Amino acid sequence: MKRAFDIIFSFFGLLILSPVFIILSFAVGLTSKGGVFYKQKRVGRYNKDFILYKFRSMRVGADKGSLITIGGRDSRITKVGYFIRKFKLDELPQLFNVLIGDMSFVGPRPEVRYYVDMYTKQQMQVLNVRPGITDPASIAYRNENELLEQQDNPKQYYIDVIMPDKLNINLEYINSRTFLSDIKVIFQTFSAL
Repeated sequence: MKRAFDIIFSFFGLLILSPVFIILSFAVGLTSKGGVFYKQKRVGRYNKDFILYKFRSMRVGADKGSLITIGGRDSRITKVGYFIRKFKLDELPQLFNVLIGDMSFVGPRPEVRYYVDMYTKQQMQVLNVRPGITDPASIAYRNENELLEQQDNPKQYYIDVIMPDKLNINLEYINSRTFLSDIKVIFQTFSAL
């Protein structure tokens, strides 16, 4: 049922949002150098890598310095990028990931290999399900960038505090998830925006 929901709603989401995709593509493409889409290798279900798609919100090559975004006004983010990130519009291309089966609407957010390599055996259980566009941990840490901005060592704070807590939240979600709880997470996500 979950996969059928993902296929149907991602297909119709892409169809209905196609005008938004066109507008955002022009906005991103005309205001900064580089491609419209940002592609990054993430770790998905069963510990397999896949390519995650987003609208590009940073300058080309900006992810070479740091894998985490710090603060609401990270200097690597473009002007249009700031706007599309604020309203999570940069995440819309992940509907393609959902449609092809790399992701689901609800599931633990996919992480980069660098951080997954730090997971404990128990934490690796989050990889037993499809990653999602949203999850309970993303809602709980919707102000993650601001939290990191307040730290002397944001990367270490992410590794020591935020990442383990997000994984715990997602492990709880995985152990008690239902189709109705997924719908609730989707509505909570819209409400948080």
